[in-house]
Amino acid sequence: MQFRHHPQLRADFPTLVAGTIRVDGVSPDPVVDVAPWLATARERLAGAAESQLPPIQAWRRAFAAMGLKPTQYRCASESLLRRLRREGDLPSLHPLVDLCNAVSAAYAVPVAALDADRISGDLEVRRAAGTERYDTFAGDVEHPEPGEVVFADDAGRAHARRWTNRQSGHSAISAATTRAFIVTEALHEGAAADVPGLLADLAAALRATWPAAVVRVEVPAPAQGSLGAAAASGR
Repeated sequence: MQFRHHPQLRADFPTLVAGTIRVDGVSPDPVVDVAPWLATARERLAGAAESQLPPIQAWRRAFAAMGLKPTQYRCASESLLRRLRREGDLPSLHPLVDLCNAVSAAYAVPVAALDADRISGDLEVRRAAGTERYDTFAGDVEHPEPGEVVFADDAGRAHARRWTNRQSGHSAISAATTRAFIVTEALHEGAAADVPGLLADLAAALRATWPAAVVRVEVPAPAQGSLGAAAASGR
């Protein structure tokens, strides 16, 4: 599977920095310690509201540029930090999801975890035609608005709506997941340093949690757009 951002999207958002992790050998069995990551996130929130953090502010500007109200549609990391501030903790769903959510909150940068076996062909972040199928977690079927940024595969299925706002229930990580595809994206001034740091920290945690798993990190050059030929680090 190739992953890429459409060239026009990269032209519209030139500060975009992205990276992915592919994990083969996931199971729902391990107990993952997310406390250190959540402690870092709480330290961030002690210094400023989530809306004031540079990574979140950059996504708010991007959402506004896409015609979305930033206070109505939030990027995934802002939603996590908002929940952490209000409730004091994040829910436990699956060890992989819990880990990705905790690292996302610590960095204030969106992290999407998808079941790789539920993706058909290649995956592209692009503006929607409006015909793509999006399955909600409640089991409903939606179609994104034309021009909305989605994660779309070759079968015309949208695996995320409004870019980093909401993932699809179709490719959500579950107890049956064995292969995962993780994407992180940032737009803020420090993204060039934060994204590789996030990827390294998350990959190390994945290897510690699933020692037998194959974990591969991929970081594309900004102009490349496709991660298929990117330099990778193995297990």
